[in-house]
Amino acid sequence: MQTFPYALAAFILTAILVPLFIPLLKRMKFGQSIRTEGPQSHMKKSGTPTMGGLTFLISTLVISLIALLFVEDRGPIMLLMLVTLGFGLIGFVDDYIIVVKKNNQGLTSRQKFLFQILIAVLFYIVSKSLGLLALNTTINLPFTDMGIPLGLFYIVFIVFWQVGFSNAVNLTDGLDGLATGLSIIAFSCYAVIAMYQQAFGIGVFTMILVGSLCGFLIYNKYKAKLFMGDTGSLALGGVIATVSIMLNQELTLLFIGLVFVLETLSVMLQVTSFKLTGKRIFRMSPLHHHFELGGWSEWKIVIVFWLAGLITGAVGIYLGVN
Repeated sequence: MQTFPYALAAFILTAILVPLFIPLLKRMKFGQSIRTEGPQSHMKKSGTPTMGGLTFLISTLVISLIALLFVEDRGPIMLLMLVTLGFGLIGFVDDYIIVVKKNNQGLTSRQKFLFQILIAVLFYIVSKSLGLLALNTTINLPFTDMGIPLGLFYIVFIVFWQVGFSNAVNLTDGLDGLATGLSIIAFSCYAVIAMYQQAFGIGVFTMILVGSLCGFLIYNKYKAKLFMGDTGSLALGGVIATVSIMLNQELTLLFIGLVFVLETLSVMLQVTSFKLTGKRIFRMSPLHHHFELGGWSEWKIVIVFWLAGLITGAVGIYLGVN
């Protein structure tokens, strides 16, 4: 199955869409609001167009629709499109409230959480009806031949996994190109695993997303001309988790997405430590801000985190094909 033409088409379409979206978003005054509690160096980014995730999501969905005409393994592609739309819509509403309504809070945590659960449950119901999860309710343990059978509790795991990683990518999206590059690495790793498993539909979709993100990275890298916003980050996190579930490679995501995990853990540890002791573990969380306040340049942090993602991603691929 040739995936490169689809990835190339998605790359070209995104690379065309972004220059069209940037002036449009500027005219509509869809600029990023920088929170005052963040690093002061970020204040210069205020007004940079956001909601750019629309560009690579549109490209991904358009090329995926075209792929449906030629790919026999259509079920997984349609299911992943559904998840992309669902989590992307949550992010879009959140961005709209922040950018257009000028409410920095956006959706409340409870509202966002409930909508994310709804998408996760919908994914489970649709995937069961398509027979895609009928035999895959056992979580494989890395480095062993053992698995954990969850049975009916697998739905709880799906909710936890999709919601958790959706928010993890969202937390990581704080530096130019950081979440975009790490997502390219993660989806590329799962594309390799998918093709190894002959899960061609998943392989095609992940490569389409890789192509779209590469087209977006041209404009999102330092110094970014466009931010993806929650529209993009929530969708990417939800889809990464979904791909790992559909490949029955859930726990490999702890390696392939290790940077996302560490970013989230840094926030959890910071909040817990401050509430219990009144002291902070990190200079600022998420983790990338800790290094920023330690004197690292933004570009240096992004490169180091990308390299870490490549190394742990290679470990994930090894686990996924062995």
